[in-house]
Amino acid sequence: MKNNVKKAIIGLVLVGLAGMAACQTVKGAGKDIQYAGEKTEEAIKGQ
Repeated sequence: MKNNVKKAIIGLVLVGLAGMAACQTVKGAGKDIQYAGEKTEEAIKGQ
């Protein structure tokens, strides 16, 4: 049981680090989210 918890925590930390490396800043993360939202809206509207 402890081994599975440790693996889950390590996995979450790695995912978090990868996300931070991809965005580098909170401002960058906001831009990424905004861009994704805009593209989703365009896809829904059929543009």
